Amino acid sequence: MNNNEEKLPKVNINWYPGHMAKTRRQIEEDLKIIDVVIELLDARIPISSQNPNIANIIKKKKKIVVLNKCDLADEKQNQLWIQYFEKKGIIAVLTDSNSGKGIDQCIRKIESMMNTDMQLQASKGRTGRKIRAMILGIPNVGKSSFINRISKRTTAGVGNKPGVTKQKQWIRINDKIELLDTPGVLWPKFESEEVALNLAFTGTIKEDILERVDIAYYLTKFLIENNRTLLCERYKITEEFITKKMSQQQLENENIYEIMLEIGKKRGCIISGGNIDEEKTARILLDEFKNGVIGKITIESPINR
Repeated sequence: MNNNEEKLPKVNINWYPGHMAKTRRQIEEDLKIIDVVIELLDARIPISSQNPNIANIIKKKKKIVVLNKCDLADEKQNQLWIQYFEKKGIIAVLTDSNSGKGIDQCIRKIESMMNTDMQLQASKGRTGRKIRAMILGIPNVGKSSFINRISKRTTAGVGNKPGVTKQKQWIRINDKIELLDTPGVLWPKFESEEVALNLAFTGTIKEDILERVDIAYYLTKFLIENNRTLLCERYKITEEFITKKMSQQQLENENIYEIMLEIGKKRGCIISGGNIDEEKTARILLDEFKNGVIGKITIESPINR
């Protein structure tokens, strides 16, 4: 972060209320009867949306990583992330739960990784035993939509608010697989401001945790540095305008803030006195990013990791 730039306001985020501690204990207990863990991540932020506690919880269980919302992410980066996980010996699949893309591939991968184990079970006379899978993921990575799609049903309690799925339940996937759903679990605290921002950009953090205008400011900064062309195309501003603004002899954060206000002006966020409604501007920027309106954008790249 630029030394002249204001730091992200420090906030006390309580990510680990009682029900989440209870959920973790229940997950550890349920894992005793689980064959495969499906770890659901946001394809735009595969690292930030990965609960660092999960590796310790699942230990040596078989695991498949599902990069959900791949339709909102950069396609080249999607492929790089698949390669990243494969190099670590982890099977990864791209999915879009809204369209169903990648769901059948996910099912095939689970059946394939369990093929030898199921043959061994059959040789011992345990025919007809289903593969038991557990799905784990932080809130708002599209877990309920994924479950609805993979189980071909519409009753998994889909909602926009993080953590809407609360009850543990077994779900039939097909004749070979049954799935144990779990509520979304976040980790106790964030060590990185970057992680908190990435989760805020994608809507995992509730908007009353961090200031919406602050989040939109940092999103604008990210887009200027990494996706300037898409930003200009969406909000009808020129790259020359951005270059000129960024070269002004004032603090960088002031330059970025002025560009954000110009976006608000272009979108008609004007209030009395000709001033720009920064709250409305921030809401537009964040909503349009989350919904892929600005473009297919990946925030985290696997390069140099």
